[in-house]
Amino acid sequence: MTRMQRVVLEGLIGGTLSSVLSAVLLCAAGGRQAGSPYAAINAISHWLWKDRAFRRNARSLRYTGTGYLIHHLASTFWATSHAAVRKPHSAAHAPAAIAGGLATSAVACFVDYRLTPHRLQPGFEQRLSRPALTGVYLAFGVGIAVGAWLLSPSPRPVSGTRQTSPRNRKG
Repeated sequence: MTRMQRVVLEGLIGGTLSSVLSAVLLCAAGGRQAGSPYAAINAISHWLWKDRAFRRNARSLRYTGTGYLIHHLASTFWATSHAAVRKPHSAAHAPAAIAGGLATSAVACFVDYRLTPHRLQPGFEQRLSRPALTGVYLAFGVGIAVGAWLLSPSPRPVSGTRQTSPRNRKG
């Protein structure tokens, strides 16, 4: 697999995982804090439907569908960005993969709330508490990490060490 193919595939897999995991938390927190499991995802659609999206609680293709689509595309963007900048073997071990995914999530959060104009911010912050947002971004980072870990080549043996097959070992 070429580097570009790995980046695209990791972006799609990690983006999907991060999108789904964080959407589950958005729905759970929305149900507890906004009275509807769809409220936080509906709020994302404010990109298209402006402030009306912040008041929508019911599931609908217009608000929930476009909100999730925007969320999924943003998740795929961040997972692809993560895949493009990381070294191929850096996620071979779970702790390194988690650190990389959480770092990417932290950058995404910073960009979302410090560099992005209000009109293009995620929107779910209008319906959820900061602790809930923290959980959403943690789940987002874990999804990116799992995607990277799944597609990371296993580490190469250290130069100078000899690998033996199981049948050549004396036991």
